[in-house]
Amino acid sequence: MDACLFLIANARATADAAPTPDPAVLHAIAAGFTGIRRTVVHIPAEGGASDPYLHAEAPPRCTLQAYFDNIGALENVLRDGGEAHALLAVPGLKECELAQQVMAVRRYPVPDAGTQLADTPRCTYMVSYEGPAEDLNAWLSHYIDSHPPIMARFPGIREIEIYTRMDYRSALPIERSHAMQRNKVVFDSPDALNAALASPVRHEMRADFRNFPPFSGANQHFPMISRARDY
Repeated sequence: MDACLFLIANARATADAAPTPDPAVLHAIAAGFTGIRRTVVHIPAEGGASDPYLHAEAPPRCTLQAYFDNIGALENVLRDGGEAHALLAVPGLKECELAQQVMAVRRYPVPDAGTQLADTPRCTYMVSYEGPAEDLNAWLSHYIDSHPPIMARFPGIREIEIYTRMDYRSALPIERSHAMQRNKVVFDSPDALNAALASPVRHEMRADFRNFPPFSGANQHFPMISRARDY
């Protein structure tokens, strides 16, 4: 199972406006990571999303996902002097409050993944459940068994991934995030995401949400423009 680093950049409340990080710069730095397999850079989708059940939330300025075949390879770039430290000096990131989290990656099939050319943007609905759950095993069992089959029925869906927590070693001098779970669904464009959210499948998702085992903490949804690169 792949391990994925989430590097999340949130604007400082008292800081001047920071530049938007350049995805090409982030991809170029990550390309030098030993053992890297894939990177995805997410920046907020202009105009947000039209979700019938949720109000608009302030998104991160940027989220970077860096995928590795295993936790050892990922930890190697996070060690003292490791290659991931170069990210902390990137314009648009260095002005932000940064947080890190390493998570296990679960991928699920979709009817048509389409063809994504290098650097062609897609639109991702990034979701996090901060937790805790009263019974994490019951929470994960319900979510993993029930939610992806519904997600796969979204019209135009291209990718589904669910992420669960991992213990990891890191010398990056930034805060750690502790979300109990994250997931994403990916579409070709913001219009395609909004069409999916307007479909009956969104109501099925909400009905399943009401059956989740008890949990607390924030549940956040962010529409992001995403550029992926494989190595």
